[in-house]
Amino acid sequence: MFVGPVFTREATTAPRRVRFHALPAIGVGLLLCLLWSAWQILGDEQPGERSLDTPEAAARFGSEAFVLLAPLLMVVATLFAALVTAASVAQEKDRKTLVLLLLTRMTNSELVVGRLLASLLEIVLAVAAAAPFFCLMMLFGGITLNQVLRVLAITLASAMVAGSIGSTLALWRETTFQALAATTLSLLAWLGFGEAVASGWLGDVVLGQPAEVVANIVSPWRAVVEASNPQLPPMSFADDISSTGGKQLVVGFLGFAGVAIVVINAVSIALVRVWNPSRAARETGAKDEAHSVFISEVAAGVDNKTVSSPGATSSEVQLLRSIHRAPGKLRHVWDNPVLWREVCTRSYGKKIYVIRLAYLAIAVMCGVAVYAALGEGSTTALSARVPAATGPFVPLVIVSLVLLNALAVTSLTTERDGRSLDLLLVTDISPKEMVYGKLLGAIYNAKEMIAAPLILAVVLVWTGYCSVEQGVMLIVTLLTFFAFAAMLGIHAGMNYGNSRQSIASSIGTLLFLFIGIAVCMRMMLALGSFDYQLGPFLGFIIGGGVLLWVALGGRNPSRAISLVAGVTPIATFYVITSFLKGNYGPATLVTLVTYGFATAAMLIPAIAEFDVATGRTSDRADS
Repeated sequence: MFVGPVFTREATTAPRRVRFHALPAIGVGLLLCLLWSAWQILGDEQPGERSLDTPEAAARFGSEAFVLLAPLLMVVATLFAALVTAASVAQEKDRKTLVLLLLTRMTNSELVVGRLLASLLEIVLAVAAAAPFFCLMMLFGGITLNQVLRVLAITLASAMVAGSIGSTLALWRETTFQALAATTLSLLAWLGFGEAVASGWLGDVVLGQPAEVVANIVSPWRAVVEASNPQLPPMSFADDISSTGGKQLVVGFLGFAGVAIVVINAVSIALVRVWNPSRAARETGAKDEAHSVFISEVAAGVDNKTVSSPGATSSEVQLLRSIHRAPGKLRHVWDNPVLWREVCTRSYGKKIYVIRLAYLAIAVMCGVAVYAALGEGSTTALSARVPAATGPFVPLVIVSLVLLNALAVTSLTTERDGRSLDLLLVTDISPKEMVYGKLLGAIYNAKEMIAAPLILAVVLVWTGYCSVEQGVMLIVTLLTFFAFAAMLGIHAGMNYGNSRQSIASSIGTLLFLFIGIAVCMRMMLALGSFDYQLGPFLGFIIGGGVLLWVALGGRNPSRAISLVAGVTPIATFYVITSFLKGNYGPATLVTLVTYGFATAAMLIPAIAEFDVATGRTSDRADS
C-alpha cells in the first residue's frame, strides 16, 4: 500500500484484537445511553407529563439531542486521536524500535504517514460506527442528512489534524511526557485561538471575512456546533464559497484542516531523521564509543601521551587509575533514591521548561479571561447557576489534571519501555520508596500545573467574587482531584504492561469522568427540576461504573476498587445536583470522601501488593 508496511501491518493485525471491535461498540452504547437519558429529561416539559407524543415534539427532541451529542463525539474523537497518536510514537521511541525502522528502506513518508494512520485506525472506526447511530436519530425528525454529513466530516477532519499534531510533537520531543504535554497544550491553544478570533482580538474582519465566520472555520468546536445547528442552510454546491450556509462552513473547515494536515506532516517527513535519534542520544553514543576505545588503550598499557582517543586527558587517565573516586562534585543521594532522581535530575528531559513556559502562558491567558468575566458580572448562557468565570477556569483545571496524570503515568511507562524498571525491581528499593517516590516526584515536577489553579482560586476570594468559605472548599476540592489524578497515573502505569494502554486507560478514565460530568450538567440544565432526574441517569450511572471498574480493576480486581467503581458515579451525580442547587458544603464533603477513598484504594494495594501490581506475579498468595 502507498502508506507503507507500518499501516499495512496494523490494518492486518488490529482486527484480531478484541479491543478493536469493543471500542466502537462501547462508544455507540454510551451514545445510546445518553440518548435515552436525554429522552427522559428533555421529553418532560413538566414533571410526570410526557410530551413526545406528537411529531413536532419528537422532532424538537431529535434536534436538541443531536446538538448535544454531535459536539461530544467531536471532542472525544479529537482528544483521543491526539493523545493516542502521541503515545504510539513515543512508545516506539522509548522502546528504541523507531531507530530500527529508520534503518530500513522505508521512506520518511511511509514511516510518518503509516504510523499516523495506524494510530488513527481505531478512532476512525469509532466515528464510522457513530454514523448509523446518527442516521437512526433522523427518524425522530428535526435532523437532516446534511447535518449528519457535516458533523461527521468535521469530526474526522478535526481528528486527523489532532493526530498529526500528536505525531509531529512526539517525533520531535525526547520524552513521552513532553510529547503528551505539548500535544495537550497545542490543542488548547488551537481552541483558544478560535475563541480569540471570535472575540474580535484580530479585528471584526479577518482576511476579508467576518471574524465569526473565520472562527467557525479555524475552530473545531465552533465548527461542529455550527454544523449541528438545524437552522443552518443545507449544503448546496450551486452556491459559491462566499454564501452563508453549510457549504461555506464544511468546505472552509475542510480546507483549513487539509492545509494543516499537509503542512504538519510535511514538517515531520522532512525532519524525522534529523530529530531521531535525538541529539542527546547521538552525543551519548559518540562519547561512550570514544571512552570505550580510550579505556581499551589504557588497559593495553598505552602511554598517556600516545592515546589518540577523543577526550583523552590526564584527568581521565587518573580516573581509571583510581576508579573508586567519583569525578566532579559529590552529590548526596536521599534515603529515597527514586524520589531523588525524580526531583534532582532531568528525568523528564532537558527541555521540560518549554512545556512549563507554554503552560504558564496559557494559565495567564485563562487568568485574564477570568478577570474579564469578573468585570462583566454576567453568567453563562446555560444557567444563572453557572458563573461566567467558570468558562475559562474549568479548562485550566482540566488541563492541569491531564498534565499531572500524564506525568505520573509516564514516570513508570518510560522506565518499563527503557527496561530500567526490571533493574529497579531487583534492587533493595522497597515498595514504599518506589510508589511514594514516583508519586511525590510527579507532584513536584507538576508544581506549576498545581499552583496556577490554586492561585486563581485565591484571586477569586481576594476580589470578593466568592466568600472565604467557598474559596476554602474550592481549594480542598482541587487538591483532592490533583491527588486522585496523580495516583490514577501511578496505578495505570503499574497495572498495564503496554505503555500505550497505560496512557490511554489513565488519561481516558480522567477525561471520561470530566466529560461525563460536563454532559450531565448540560442535560440537567435543560430541565429546571431535579426531583425526577435520578431515574433517567441510572443507566448512565451503571454504565459508567462498569467502565470505571474495567479501567481501574480489570487486571487486578479488589473489593475497594469495586466499591469505588460502584459509588463514584452515584456520588458524582449527587455532587453535580448539589452544586447546581448551591449546596457547596455537601458537594465538597462528598467529593473529598469519594475521591479521597478512591485515591487510597489505589495507593494501598500498590504498596501492600507491589509484586502483583507490577506484574511480577499473578498469584496474590505468593506475594
